[in-house]
Amino acid sequence: MRRIGILCAALAVCVLAPARGFAQGLIRDAEIESTIREWSNPIFKAAGLRPEDVHLYYLNDPSMNAFATRGQNIFLHTGIILKAKTPNELKGVIAHETGHVADGHLSRQDDAIAKATRPMILTMGLGILAALAGAPDAGAAIMSKSQEVGAVTFFAYSRVVEASADQAAAKYMEATHQSGEGLLRFFERFRYQDVFSGAKRYPYFLNHPLSADRINSLQQRVEASPYRNVKDSPEDQHALEMIQAKIVGFLYPPQTTFNLYPQSNTSLPAQYARAIAYHQEASTKKALQATRKLLEEEPDNPYFNELYGQILFESGQAGKAIAYHQRAVDLRPQSALLKLNLAQDLVATEMPENLSYAERLLKQVLAIEPDNGFAWYELAQVYGQQGKTAEANLATAEQAYAMHEYGRAMAFARRASMALPRGTPQWRRANDIALVIAADPGIRKQMAQQRQRGGQRR
Repeated sequence: MRRIGILCAALAVCVLAPARGFAQGLIRDAEIESTIREWSNPIFKAAGLRPEDVHLYYLNDPSMNAFATRGQNIFLHTGIILKAKTPNELKGVIAHETGHVADGHLSRQDDAIAKATRPMILTMGLGILAALAGAPDAGAAIMSKSQEVGAVTFFAYSRVVEASADQAAAKYMEATHQSGEGLLRFFERFRYQDVFSGAKRYPYFLNHPLSADRINSLQQRVEASPYRNVKDSPEDQHALEMIQAKIVGFLYPPQTTFNLYPQSNTSLPAQYARAIAYHQEASTKKALQATRKLLEEEPDNPYFNELYGQILFESGQAGKAIAYHQRAVDLRPQSALLKLNLAQDLVATEMPENLSYAERLLKQVLAIEPDNGFAWYELAQVYGQQGKTAEANLATAEQAYAMHEYGRAMAFARRASMALPRGTPQWRRANDIALVIAADPGIRKQMAQQRQRGGQRR
């Protein structure tokens, strides 16, 4: 889990097929997360939400899309980050999705689906009756329309909540003294995609009355805002271009990066993208040279230090990488991911004097992200090197539990509970893991499915 790390391939939801070379899944990166979180928190507060309760996730998917799910979760595709011309566009998208979360649209969606299903079932029933009455062609025609009837009913609900989220987004942008113009540009792009995608649509989508109505209504709200003409700061624009360069550098083939950011482009984002691309193609000397040049321009940039440390670590120089990852942590001490990088360097040296510091760092990471499976894995390595077998087993159980590998979690939790001193917090935690797995029907079902898949693979 270095820099941009692919975490979970099963979670990606695509509108378009991913570009060649993309591995779909969630990505983690300290710079991307910090930048977008800084832009998002004021919006969440304007919506009456606690920022710490809203979870932002980033999907490695080149299509332009974003969505919200229950539990105050907002997902952004890398494609929407790359296609944003200004931070204001991306902030507008986040504000729109925040509108869905804050107004409870997701919790009411099941009711809307149920209402849409009822006329669909009725239409199918009429088709069956027509067929039984001796008109099979008419019955088949009626039944073929049943899905369309249900969809139109659901989209009527969708039209209302989407318009509501638009207005909420405009309100949040105004409350944070920002323009809503970016959201208008975003919807114009979706209109174009919708019209020219070539996909089969219901007439509702083909005619676009919803999109036109929504855009007109939103435009009136945006034009009435006293902050309509507020522009993004140069710092925010630069930050967007830097995370875009990073996404391209890490997730696209190196030659694509070099084509998008040729040597003639001497901007900092272009230098950043090329440095990453050199690393991706295993040109370590060039990658280090390019990153050193970045550090000469901005020695106090935590992410340039992080990149230099990553290149060293991944070229087998963990000991040398420590100083750069330590510098990154010193510059951004609140970043769990930067601390995790440093801890990984320390563990990789296998030097006893580094292990206690790595342990402290990993515990700090887990205090922020208790479900970070990789941090638990590294902590298990620390305990293993220290000869603390029971603690290592508990950390492994935590790692497996976080990754939903429940059979493995149960096994290691039981090992830990037998070896840990009875009545200690660690002993209780080991027993809690085992008891939760044993008592939860949903988890037991998942375990059975995992065992079945494992048997099929064998």
